[in-house]
Amino acid sequence: MAAFFNQRNVIALLVLFSVAFPFITQNEYFLHIMTLSFIWMIGVYGLNLLAGYTGYLSLAHAGFFAIGAYSLGLLTVKAQMNFWLAFVLACLITSVVGLFVGLIALRTKEHFFAIYTLCVGYIIYLVIDKWESLTEGVRGLIGIPAPSNIGPIAFDNALSIYYLVLTILLLVILVVYRIVHSLNGRTYLAIRNSEDLAQTIGISTMKNKLTVFVLSTFFAGLAGALYASFVRFIGPDIGSTAITFDLLTYLLVGGIGTLSGPIVGTIIIVWVSQQLQFLQDYRMLIFGPVLTLLIIFYPRGIVGGVVDWRHKYQEKKNRKLSVNSLVKPEKQVKEG
Repeated sequence: MAAFFNQRNVIALLVLFSVAFPFITQNEYFLHIMTLSFIWMIGVYGLNLLAGYTGYLSLAHAGFFAIGAYSLGLLTVKAQMNFWLAFVLACLITSVVGLFVGLIALRTKEHFFAIYTLCVGYIIYLVIDKWESLTEGVRGLIGIPAPSNIGPIAFDNALSIYYLVLTILLLVILVVYRIVHSLNGRTYLAIRNSEDLAQTIGISTMKNKLTVFVLSTFFAGLAGALYASFVRFIGPDIGSTAITFDLLTYLLVGGIGTLSGPIVGTIIIVWVSQQLQFLQDYRMLIFGPVLTLLIIFYPRGIVGGVVDWRHKYQEKKNRKLSVNSLVKPEKQVKEG
């Protein structure tokens, strides 16, 4: 039973459930919430790749999310560019901005890095909010187009957009899986465990950290572009620090540094939030204590807690087998 609850099986089950979800319910509101969850998951995977595998917590994630969203919105609404070309450029623009921010931010460490990125995120929010001639300020961008057709495939209803976002999410999970289980993934873990030790054995820590940071911002921009095309209206609030802390909450609840954590945490928090809409102004009174208790007793989140339980169960089973293997020969000697 314990062997069944490995991360690969959990992800496979969640993917199968996601594919079958539209057949389970015909409610478009539920499809809307699930599609929105998938978009957040993409952003959380980017945050997890940086914070979970290199140990650098970026608090500018909402800012990069907003850059991706506004890049797509401005290129399609004001520049009248083709949707998919604008979509690709939005991700690239976010990555380039992430590259320049990372070159400076990664010269700091630990809480200094978190504070610096928090300031960067707030600056991005202020630029979006105050540069009215470009971003329309608090009025926001209206009329962002939905994804255009790809050959015979049209994205003109909730179901088709649902499967489009799900497909992109699966590609993101595959990319993250390949990165984590590659030599580069081991390098990132070495940096997280001890950056000084990693440097002494010849690892270029700055190069590796910058690569992860740019990848993280790319996923944030990708999520932002999908969000803009999904809701079709965006305002400065999508770049606020509240969005960053929402993404961080999804990650901490699911399990930081785990592959299935972003899926589990996002699904749970988003759906619980929807059920508690009548307590919207007081939801942190509920989530705050729960999150605090979770961090105290399960610092690696729900998925991390299950993984730890599985390892303890396996160790206990192995010890029992080793004890039995030592006891049996003694019995045989006595009987002889």
